[in-house]
Amino acid sequence: MIRRRIVKRALAGIFLAVATVVLLIRVDRAQAEHPHFVYISGWLLFALILALTFFNARKKIAFIPMLSSRLWFLVHIYLGLFTAVVFMIHLRWRVPIGTFETILGLLFVGVTVSGILGWWLSRILPRRLTGVGGEVPFERIPIIRRDLREQAEKLVVTVVPTAGATTLADFYTARLSGFFAGPANMPSHWFGSSRIANALLNDLGKISRFLSADEKRISHELGELVRQKDALDFHRSLQMVLKGWLFVHIPLTYGLIVFTLAHIVLVYAFSGGAR
Repeated sequence: MIRRRIVKRALAGIFLAVATVVLLIRVDRAQAEHPHFVYISGWLLFALILALTFFNARKKIAFIPMLSSRLWFLVHIYLGLFTAVVFMIHLRWRVPIGTFETILGLLFVGVTVSGILGWWLSRILPRRLTGVGGEVPFERIPIIRRDLREQAEKLVVTVVPTAGATTLADFYTARLSGFFAGPANMPSHWFGSSRIANALLNDLGKISRFLSADEKRISHELGELVRQKDALDFHRSLQMVLKGWLFVHIPLTYGLIVFTLAHIVLVYAFSGGAR
């Protein structure tokens, strides 16, 4: 399976490279043969943008058998890179001039960069998630977090009567209640750091010398819940990134389509179009 996947990627990369080289070789001749080549490259570019946008629609109608999502994603990546080449050809390898063209160019760059970023994230983050507690459905994270908080609160409340002291309960109120109450340490988890959770565990270990045997047993269980909560926060933080980049990429894509349509209208309105 892995070998087949590598072969598919290699073939797609070779096809992209060949298509790009052929296109670049033909550009000079095509520009000489067709005075209005810029219109041809423009329509090709618009068609490619629409084809790439169709990938998002494909995900919404996944129940229709149209090849695997993995293959569609691979096609989307390489077609996007090819579209970037066509975009530069359409610009004649120059920097856009004028406010409208600049906005259009920035939108295209934004879509391309966010797409490349999303591709990179989709390759790196799932591996990191798999290495920390397996897969946790994003929709279940609040439920699991609430369950961990209830377990922790039950532990500290239960030990007070038997220990005859509130040391552990006071520590929970001061240091752990906020940690269990909601998502925590998102920026730290982006960089793979559990420093804050480790600090909590270290502080929990420091008070162990003042605890009875029953309290030490509860402290050990409480520490395990802290580790589980930290792993849950790790999953939430990385899954938020995987989902969040689409809230940048997709609006930029539709903004690009709208501005492209306006660009087409303006070109044909003021230049008379290709003759």
